[in-house]
Amino acid sequence: MTTHACPKCGTMNPAGAAYCNLCQEPFVHKGVSSFAGASPGTEASARPPLRSFAMLPFNEAAAGNVRMSRLLFLLLFAAFFALGGIIGKAYGSVGLGLALALILYAILAATAWFSGSSIVLSLHDAREADPEKHRQLLNVVEEMKIAAGLPMPKVYVMETDGMNAFAAGRKPDEAVIAVTTGLLTRLNREELQGVVGHEMAHVKSRDTLYNICAAVLVGAIALLADMFLRDTFFRGRGRSQGGGGGRGNVAFLLLGIVFALLAPLAARILQMSISRQREYHADAAGAEFTRNPLGLASALEKISRGGAGVPGENRGTQHLFIVNPLQAFTALDSALMSTHPPTELRIQRLRAMAGASGPA
Repeated sequence: MTTHACPKCGTMNPAGAAYCNLCQEPFVHKGVSSFAGASPGTEASARPPLRSFAMLPFNEAAAGNVRMSRLLFLLLFAAFFALGGIIGKAYGSVGLGLALALILYAILAATAWFSGSSIVLSLHDAREADPEKHRQLLNVVEEMKIAAGLPMPKVYVMETDGMNAFAAGRKPDEAVIAVTTGLLTRLNREELQGVVGHEMAHVKSRDTLYNICAAVLVGAIALLADMFLRDTFFRGRGRSQGGGGGRGNVAFLLLGIVFALLAPLAARILQMSISRQREYHADAAGAEFTRNPLGLASALEKISRGGAGVPGENRGTQHLFIVNPLQAFTALDSALMSTHPPTELRIQRLRAMAGASGPA
């Protein structure tokens, strides 16, 4: 099959495609196809031929998103320590602010580290999979753990008609994967492999640990900012006016107030950005495990049409699922506060990896 590259992003597309699978760049110029085969003398035939490229590689797609998520994570840490330092400076001691930030983070991190997985499973009423009743699910998980080179995770099932799945656990040998009964009854084996491969990719990439750390950082920033604002506005500045190591100069006090107001929102935006990058990465890595990107693409299409609701759905865990159970994000929604990329774009990227064109 003849293939051509998108002139905008370079992704391979079949010769008859009307638009790029990855970036949606149209291949039509004033109603005339821009691909080879246009009639002589038309505007399209005068354009230079498109250069052929290979398919979007799994490794390149995955590596790019890993780099971006690490950068965003460093920015989240920077925001956390900057808030602690500015608050400390407002009180007259940067070290005091940083120490308070680290103590707060340690308390929250310890709770999430030792109880995170069990809390999430309990919130969503997940029960361990039955070896007889859920034999196909366990077989698929075993196939994907072999492909990923991971230990066998514990497998759980959530009783609901919604179609969704998530992975949790501090490290691969403590990982758990949970899927809904709606997913098991409405997906075929290839689609189920795609979903489980996606979750295995989260486990292998330590996304479950990333999620814990990011959530703890966001919570610590919000608590730190709230503590500072409450103390500033409700207890006043009486202590700083009596001498003996007050809050420091007024400029840093005002800077601390502004930063405390903006930091939680900025942290939340960074967390959502990290989550979106990890979803793209898990799609690419999971497709590599199955060697069938179209299986996951088809599963995402079914989930977007059939609903992704789960028991106990809440904003604290929405980023863990393969599709957000609270909101179906589309390309028209604001990207800043989305926990997941638009499902349509995820499907397009997967189809680009398979060299397919257009919707299924």
